[in-house]
Amino acid sequence: MTSFEEAETEETVTCLHMTFYHPCQEDKMMFRCLNFCKREQVRADEMAKFGRDSNVCHYNLMDTRVSRIQFSLQFYRKLNSSEFCFEIKNMSKKTKLIVDQTELGYLNKIDLPWKCIICFGDYQILAEVQEGESVDYFETYLHLAEVPILQERCLPSLQPIPENGISSSLFSSQSKSPTETDENES
Repeated sequence: MTSFEEAETEETVTCLHMTFYHPCQEDKMMFRCLNFCKREQVRADEMAKFGRDSNVCHYNLMDTRVSRIQFSLQFYRKLNSSEFCFEIKNMSKKTKLIVDQTELGYLNKIDLPWKCIICFGDYQILAEVQEGESVDYFETYLHLAEVPILQERCLPSLQPIPENGISSSLFSSQSKSPTETDENES
């Protein structure tokens, strides 16, 4: 056997991509302690903590309006599954944490969707999970946004707009339930 044949199988690593935005970043530099565009390993049994207390949090936000520990992320594997997930918990007594449309009070926690927007105060964080297989650690990969994340992704209506550009919700006489039509019908 060659050394190539005896080498251990390479595992893929779950990576949490997080894109940060704050309207005053250019002036106040609240993200100056974050390592952007560099993957960082976090042991699977450790909690990733975000906040202003550098003694407790690995991810520091340099802003007095941020709690000592703002929120934490716990990496885990679902019961009877090979799927890995993150659980997000609000650690701030003063500020609510919003994950997509879900508002979390102090010590509330939910599973982090595979792609979502996390908001607190003026902070906006786009979180995207890239799946992997490693059980020993996960990685974080932080990015800095130039424009508001909500501005980029937010649409005035959550309803799909048909190709003709006219929304059926504009016409109250039309049925509210979706209807299927053939493209060739006139």
